[in-house]
Amino acid sequence: MSVNESPDEEIVPGIPKEGWSVLHLFFHVGPEVDSDGAAKALKTLSGDGYQVVTATLIGHKADFAVMALGPDLSRLRSLQSELGACGLSLVYSYFSLTEVSEYAKGLSEDRRNPRLYPVLPPSGKRVFCFYPMSKRREIGANWYMLSYEKREQEMAGHGSSGRKFSGRIVQLITGSTGLDGFEWGVTLFGQRIDDIKDVVYTLRFDEVSAVYAEFGPFYVGIIDEPGPALAACTAGKG
Repeated sequence: MSVNESPDEEIVPGIPKEGWSVLHLFFHVGPEVDSDGAAKALKTLSGDGYQVVTATLIGHKADFAVMALGPDLSRLRSLQSELGACGLSLVYSYFSLTEVSEYAKGLSEDRRNPRLYPVLPPSGKRVFCFYPMSKRREIGANWYMLSYEKREQEMAGHGSSGRKFSGRIVQLITGSTGLDGFEWGVTLFGQRIDDIKDVVYTLRFDEVSAVYAEFGPFYVGIIDEPGPALAACTAGKG
């Protein structure tokens, strides 16, 4: 039984049986934004027992990122509305659930829980990167036509490559099949910006990525508290 339910508990549609809802929101920040109101909304969510990661982003796609995690997607939807009411302009979003991969079902509870109920952001890793991805379904490169044993073997090699970056990168993979446009969301936390480049480049040489992976847009920035992050986004505007 998951920590989210008890035998007599009423079923709540927005609360998964296991794990948390994860909402990534990406905003443009104009001079009219109510930064104090937005920071207050994010602080209130944290006080309600949810986790919030905020970051300033580089490039034209967005200025400000919010990653919010917690048991009830309805509360995350309320946050989205609150931030919109503060003048933040939503340009991209991604919804997913924390999960334990089907190739890791035998993990002990102390190794499962960090995947289902992570503590974020990890200490000492202020570089933030998010991207969605799926496995291909093409003739000659259809991941889902492979046997489970072959897929398990490929994922084991992929995981071995990723573990070379232990200490430099913390990765959270969340599931979004049927929930958003790709099948997974990948959030990376790094010590330095080149850590992100190095790990993504290295892993793309694995067959599981080189042959079977499709990637969405990448959002990259630096993690900071909501107030300073919003101040950095509005500097020089208005």
